[in-house]
Amino acid sequence: MNIVCLDMEGVLTPEIWIAFSEASGIPELRRTTREEPDYGKLMNYRIAILKERGLGLKEIQKVIEGIDLLPGAKEFLDGLRSRVQTIILSDTFEQFAAPLQKKMGYPSLFCNTLTVGPGGEITGFQMRVPHSKLAAVRAFQSIGFDTIAAGDSFNDLEMIRASKAGFLFRTTEAIRRQNPDVPAFTEYEELSEAILKSL
Repeated sequence: MNIVCLDMEGVLTPEIWIAFSEASGIPELRRTTREEPDYGKLMNYRIAILKERGLGLKEIQKVIEGIDLLPGAKEFLDGLRSRVQTIILSDTFEQFAAPLQKKMGYPSLFCNTLTVGPGGEITGFQMRVPHSKLAAVRAFQSIGFDTIAAGDSFNDLEMIRASKAGFLFRTTEAIRRQNPDVPAFTEYEELSEAILKSL
């Protein structure tokens, strides 16, 4: 039995923090897990910038409401879900994911949660478990699933390498160079074909 584990941002949706960076005019918020492998460090950096600028959850959610899926993502996801159990493993947050989950057709999605103050300020974040994507893949494997994983960032590499088949999708040249043994694709048709061949 197989289960496909996909990253969300950069694979199915634009990067939320990049979209918010552009909308808010704060270039420092463009930094993502493509550049910073330490997710805790990255989130603390983001929260500090938000606090400094007096921005909170409401402002980010307003931007997220205007984000569309990447072109072709819905068709890609629908095609996979018609053939194989598919779940999204993301380091995003419940408070960010809801409108995007609706646009994706409500796939199963495991993500994290933010701690938010009474005025809407983001005060912290709670990860499900350390190395949450790898932990989820290992848990699926422990109950009899073979996993196939795809993502674009440093924080996807553990689940990709722990799976029976793993792929990079629209990743950076630096990540591709550092992981030459992992097949890398830029088009949904190529990724879909590779995943389905792995079943």
